[in-house]
Amino acid sequence: MSDYIVRATAANKQIRAFAITSRELVEHARQIHNTSPVATAALGRLLTGAAMMGSMMKGEKDMLTIQMKGDGPIEGVIVTADSQANVKGYVGNPNVIIPPNYLGKLDVGAAIGYGTMFVSKDLGLKEPYNSQLPLTTSEVAEDLTYYFAKSEQVPSAVALGVLMEKDNTVKQSGGFIVQLMPFAEESVIQALEEKVAKITSVTSLLEKGYTPEQILMEVLEGMDVEFLDKIPTKFDCNCSKRKVTKALIGVGRKGLKEMIDDGEPIEVNCHFCNTHYVFEIDELKELIK
Repeated sequence: MSDYIVRATAANKQIRAFAITSRELVEHARQIHNTSPVATAALGRLLTGAAMMGSMMKGEKDMLTIQMKGDGPIEGVIVTADSQANVKGYVGNPNVIIPPNYLGKLDVGAAIGYGTMFVSKDLGLKEPYNSQLPLTTSEVAEDLTYYFAKSEQVPSAVALGVLMEKDNTVKQSGGFIVQLMPFAEESVIQALEEKVAKITSVTSLLEKGYTPEQILMEVLEGMDVEFLDKIPTKFDCNCSKRKVTKALIGVGRKGLKEMIDDGEPIEVNCHFCNTHYVFEIDELKELIK
């Protein structure tokens, strides 16, 4: 198992925690979308956070969608995750290049800009659970922390990081989410705040060779960590020619006839995985039937 998530509790179940290593899935996203370094970092952070949030859902068919839409040159980031921690996503402008921030790091906040975060959870009920919040720093981790606090009323610490190689491939990617349960004692809350404050960078831990288990042991040191399970995670798009065919049928007879009259094959592109589906004229005629 290369990329995976660990789920744990600590301090006599007063804390629940998740940690992930996601280098391979973020590198896969970089390759299929040909993203610039800052676009890779933005998409990678949101994919990493969404994978952990997806693993929190219980139902087999539950789906999570997160969109960060700001006024920055990246023109938005959108990802989806299921309860098996399969994720997919894309950015509006994969080629965005901007100067580094004042710390000399990739400026994800400036790339995304000021705007709104939309979170939708389809839990198999009549209506999905939707939340809309202003972006805080647009650095992703802080925005997810704010989402948990405001929309789910769960005090959380979220850390996400993507480190790039000099050849613009992904060197490290991962993160953690630590959450306080409603019955957490004040002493536990204070101890956790102090420990989280000491973690300066999740990618520096990954660079030292830390596994997700070791990351949580570092963050929750001395708090009786109990590991519950280990969940594989990957970039996975469930698009298919059959699904695209259904979408084309939805265009209706008139729309399909116009495509046929143009005399050229139709190419449909999946935004999430960049797969191209080509429909020849004869296939379009079959759809009309």
